[in-house]
Amino acid sequence: MRRVSPGLAVFLAAGLLLAGCGGGEPKKAGPGRAAGRTATPTSAAPTPEPTSCPRGGELIKAVEIPAVHSDPVRIPETAVGGQRIPAVTIPGVDIPAQRVPAQCVEHKPAPGGCLGAISIPGTSIPGVTIPAARIPGVKAPGIDAPAVEQEAVSSEAVTQPAVTQDEVCQSKPSEEGEYVSSVYRASLYRASLYRASAYRASLYRPSACNDKNECIPSVTVPGVSVPGVSIPGVSVPGATLKSYVAGPSQVIKGDDSIAFNIEADVLFDFGKADIKPAAAAELKKIVESLGKEVPADAPVQVDGHTDAKGDTASNQALSERRAKAIADWLATEGGIDRSRLKAAGYGETKPAFPNTKPDGSDDPGGRAKNRRVVISAAR
Repeated sequence: MRRVSPGLAVFLAAGLLLAGCGGGEPKKAGPGRAAGRTATPTSAAPTPEPTSCPRGGELIKAVEIPAVHSDPVRIPETAVGGQRIPAVTIPGVDIPAQRVPAQCVEHKPAPGGCLGAISIPGTSIPGVTIPAARIPGVKAPGIDAPAVEQEAVSSEAVTQPAVTQDEVCQSKPSEEGEYVSSVYRASLYRASLYRASAYRASLYRPSACNDKNECIPSVTVPGVSVPGVSIPGVSVPGATLKSYVAGPSQVIKGDDSIAFNIEADVLFDFGKADIKPAAAAELKKIVESLGKEVPADAPVQVDGHTDAKGDTASNQALSERRAKAIADWLATEGGIDRSRLKAAGYGETKPAFPNTKPDGSDDPGGRAKNRRVVISAAR
C-alpha cells in the first residue's frame, strides 16, 4: 500500500498419422478523473473476452472486483457569536467495479510426432486509489477547531508476465526399423497474483463550545476499505510422446494422445486429393480406434502434408485439399460430428523423413513417408 499526497491464462498433444500416396504437382515456370473517483485507463479496441477456448485450451476464469462505496457526510450550517458557519458536504467514495478478464491457455497446433507449444498469457490487476478526505476547520468567536484530514491511499497495479513452452518433436527416422526416442514437454506454471488491500482511516473532529455555550457539532467520516484481490496460479502438466520403432505401420501413444502412422499408397493417387475406395478399410479402423481411445466430444484436427517435389504453392494447396477430403470422409462415412473436425494443410514445411539422401540425391522412400495426413485428438 502506498500513501499519496492529497490530490491519485492442451493443444492436443500428438497426431494420428495417416500416410497417403502422391506427391506435389510438377514445378511451374516462372478521460480524465471525476471528483472522488479513480480514473481507469481505456483502450481504443479492447480484445473480445473468451467464453470458451479452442483445441482443448483451458479457460482461465475472469475475476470480478466489487465496487466500493461510502456515503457523503454533511455538516449542517450553524452560527457562533453571530458568525454564520456554512454547511459543508464531505464527498463520499465511489470506486467503480473492476474486472480481470477471462483468458485462454493457448495450445498451438503441431504435426504428428510433436508436442505443440503452449502459452499461458500474462495478466494484471489494475491499481486503485481511495481519494483524500478533509473535515474543514472552524474559526469563530471563542472556537478554534483545526481541520482534520487523511491522505489518499493507493494499492498499485500488479502484473504477471506470460509464460511459454516451445514445441518439442521426436527425431525423424531415416529408415524403417530405426528406434525413435521419447520426448517430453515440461509442465508450465504462471504464478498467482495478489493486489494488496487499501484502507483510509476514519476522520473525527470533536465538538467545540465557547463560553456562551454556542457549539459546533462533532463530525465523523468513516474509514474506507478496499479488499485485497487474488488471481490463482495456472498450470499445464507436462506431456510425453513415447518411443517407438519406425516402420510401415505403428501405433504411437502419448500421455494424453494416440497416433496411428500408416505408410501405404491407400489414400490418394499421385498428385490427387480424391480418396481411393480401397482406403475405406484403413480409415474405418482409425475411426473405430478413435471411438475407443478418445472422448466422444474431443476435437479432431486433420492436417495434410506433402513431400518436397513440386513447387511450394502447389504442394500447399494439395495438402489443404487432402486434409479437407479426409475430414469430409470422417464426417460423412466415419460418423464423426462435423463440428469436431478442423482441417489444415502444411504442404512440404513439416517433413517426417528426409526428402533426400545424405549425399543430396533424391530419396523416393523418404518422400513417400512425407506424403501423409495427420489426425490429432486427445485421449
